[in-house]
Amino acid sequence: MLRSWRTKLKLLLATVTLAILLSWLYLFVGSLEYGRFLLLSPCLGEQPSRDVEREALASRVRRVEEENQQLRLQLSQAQAEGSDGSPQWGASAEDRDPPGGERSNHTACAKQRTVHKCELLHVAIVCAGHNASRDVVTLVKSILFHRKNPLHFHFITDSVAHQILHTLFQSWMVPSVHVSFYNADDLKPEVSWIPNKHYSGIYGLMKLTLTKALPSNLSKVIVLDTDITFATDIAELWAVFGKFSEKQVIGLVENQSDWYLGNLWKNHKPWPALGRGFNTGVILLLLDRLRRLGWEQMWRLTAERELMSMLSTSLADQDIFNAVIKQDPSLVYRLPCFWNVQLSDHTRSEQCYTELSDLKVIHWNSPKKLRVKNKHVEFFRNLYLTFLEYDGNLLRRAFGCASLPSPPRDQLQQALEELDEDDPCYDFRQQHLMQHRIHLFFLQYEFLALPNPTDVTLVAQLSMDRLQMLEAICKHWAGPISLALYMSDAEAQQFLRYAQASEVLSARRNVAYHIVYKEGQFYPINLLRNVALANTQTPYVFLTDIDFLPMYGLYDYLRNSIQQLELPQRKAALIVPAFETLHYRLTFPKSKAELLSMLDMGSLYTFRYHVWPKGHAPTDYAKWRTATVPYRVAWQPDFEPYVVVRRDCPRYDQRFVGFGWNKVSHIMELDAQEYELLVLPNAFMIHMPHAPSFDISKFRLSAGYRGCLQTLREEFHQDLSRRYGAAALKYLTAERSL
Repeated sequence: MLRSWRTKLKLLLATVTLAILLSWLYLFVGSLEYGRFLLLSPCLGEQPSRDVEREALASRVRRVEEENQQLRLQLSQAQAEGSDGSPQWGASAEDRDPPGGERSNHTACAKQRTVHKCELLHVAIVCAGHNASRDVVTLVKSILFHRKNPLHFHFITDSVAHQILHTLFQSWMVPSVHVSFYNADDLKPEVSWIPNKHYSGIYGLMKLTLTKALPSNLSKVIVLDTDITFATDIAELWAVFGKFSEKQVIGLVENQSDWYLGNLWKNHKPWPALGRGFNTGVILLLLDRLRRLGWEQMWRLTAERELMSMLSTSLADQDIFNAVIKQDPSLVYRLPCFWNVQLSDHTRSEQCYTELSDLKVIHWNSPKKLRVKNKHVEFFRNLYLTFLEYDGNLLRRAFGCASLPSPPRDQLQQALEELDEDDPCYDFRQQHLMQHRIHLFFLQYEFLALPNPTDVTLVAQLSMDRLQMLEAICKHWAGPISLALYMSDAEAQQFLRYAQASEVLSARRNVAYHIVYKEGQFYPINLLRNVALANTQTPYVFLTDIDFLPMYGLYDYLRNSIQQLELPQRKAALIVPAFETLHYRLTFPKSKAELLSMLDMGSLYTFRYHVWPKGHAPTDYAKWRTATVPYRVAWQPDFEPYVVVRRDCPRYDQRFVGFGWNKVSHIMELDAQEYELLVLPNAFMIHMPHAPSFDISKFRLSAGYRGCLQTLREEFHQDLSRRYGAAALKYLTAERSL
């Protein structure tokens, strides 16, 4: 039987080959007869018809083409007899006959469409929550890495994702990238009536509403899930719009699992779909045509009808898209499957490519994500990790197209150009102007709906070499914490793994981690402090450093002190006295009495008494030993205590980078604004030992570094005088008397 089938197939192939050769020979002779050479590609340009002879030749070409089409159809039917009837996955959709057996008379060249290098491409993404906001950055990096066109991202977001992504793109300043945001809450009434079992929840249905959510003048858009990774220029996918027929409005890749075939388990009943159905992780939408077709009514009526029997969706919007397409298959354009290689378990994704270089888009559409089963999963994982840890600063590169207007970027560029490169302090000034990418709320954080009027957040900053302090601080401080972490993209992922593996850190939902990505040669300490400070929610903040452990119970003590001292009606800064130990292992004192005993025994010291006594001497430790009520102290030069103040306090001066004067300048401004400085009698914090930072080493070894710091101090004094007038003269006088 098999031998007979192979004989028939060989005979049919020979017949087709012979027919094609004879046809082209016929046309070649005919072309010579009419004085033309027909074999030139029609893509080279068409000349207008001039006589009847050319019409006769064109008619002959059409007749031969129809004969060849019939032969190809017979051949495809013969091949189908020896297979399972499924389409050839590696073949492009445009190479197959469209539904209904119809085939366009236009040549392939007529369907080709090139994307102009400066054409603006539109991409829509639904993104909600902390985790999705983190995932979408990897997707965006993969797009930016390959792209050669200006891009406009349209994000449908909840309030969390909006805050995160708005800050990220604003600080990223990527040329020729525009971003728009649309409030997902406004769209919830459109889909909230649909029960959805998928883990994406209500946001998994939002793509159905894009014709309404996106601007009415936007005619087409590429829609992507957040778990997508691009391996090619997205302009190639955009060009596929040019291949849609007049009826096609949605471009999709066939689903690569057996879900819609209904044979995964007993009594498995999926939503109706055309064949294997389609996956909606990558969608091409012709919005203008969809609006004319009445898309909103179309999908609503379909969903209402199917929900009467299905009761809920299992795969969110994908079920409804498929039900609509099942009803009218002419709406869909079948994308080649390499535009959405679906890496969930038990899929046919490996049939999408013969070489790994064929891949265009990888879709991690399994809840297992990187742990999914696939024989090439290591390659896919490495590609994903490449973009996950890729330095986003490198994607700020400009290219040939005129950049979209961006006043902040233009102002920054102008300020950088105005710097004097011969200035000995050029590097400091450049660092001050540098625009760092900022990713707020990198991990899950539970926002406070109505914070207590006396509540207080611990605010600090750190880099990778201080990660070991996080668990200890969380054990000492039960209240909310806001941390700015200075890291590279790769280090941020290391931190993520560290935090997720830590029982202490993973159990906390009131610790906000804000990533400030590395750039430049100095540690931007006051920028980090300002980022952490600006993103607190409580009325009060405890401004500290990551190397300090607060005393047990300090959180409750501070809240009580704020209430007792009636701080809401006063402008005051509460000072928490600072101590230090030289021992890496310390039995932490549980009370002021224990601390005083350890101080007397020499296992604890007042902070920096041996290298920088005037930094904390005004705290008056002698008075503190016996104090039982808060007492007021006066500002003195170089005073830099750790304080509790209102959240709307002055921000830190960001010209001070690296080591030196970063806290001193802040306390000076608090004093200039007439804050009372009150020392708390039963509060304390202890500095834990660590290796010297790179910046303090530079300060100690470089006279130029110290000279520039002095220059910055003088400029700060001048600015202070301009802001506060005569009240600031005492700072200049005090500086000169030193």
